[in-house]
Amino acid sequence: MTSILKTIGSVVSSKGLDKPAYEVLSSEKNYELRRYSPAKWVSYTVKSMKKKEAQTEGFWKLFNYIQGENEKEMKVEMTAPVSTRVEPGAGPNCESTFTVSFFIPPEHQENPPQPKNPNVFIEERPGFEAYVRSFGGFANEDSWVTEAKKLSEDLKEKTSEIRQDFWYTAGYNSPFQLFGRTNEIWFVKK
Repeated sequence: MTSILKTIGSVVSSKGLDKPAYEVLSSEKNYELRRYSPAKWVSYTVKSMKKKEAQTEGFWKLFNYIQGENEKEMKVEMTAPVSTRVEPGAGPNCESTFTVSFFIPPEHQENPPQPKNPNVFIEERPGFEAYVRSFGGFANEDSWVTEAKKLSEDLKEKTSEIRQDFWYTAGYNSPFQLFGRTNEIWFVKK
């Protein structure tokens, strides 16, 4: 019974979900500089013209993994955020590469169950520093780009410090959570 209540709770809110460890190095009006610890994530990469379509496809591949589509056929707890690495295409009418990821919970960090799906993989992210902008509401294609533009404007003096070949989006909440939503843009430092 406790497991069912925990699952229902995680669908409605991200409270109580494991999240990747980080330290806030500095905090400005519109963003933070964070240092993330090294961690393993389960990931799926897809090329698409639209982030929403790529994220939906990736989410379900990863959801199947945490529901037992792994070598140990074990359920793995949901975590937050769902991060998406965005590698922009060469032009406005070119596909971008999206890598959708779930953080591996701490109890599985050392030895996560291997995916059965050959296109789902365990990613070892080294520690990194990122400029992070948070915003609320239901994020969509336009809001992700708008918020990324705002962060890039805030960081225009630091452009040489930021990776230009990719950036991340991070969503912390279930689609069923109507209030108190958290979304983030991560620009990784070189």
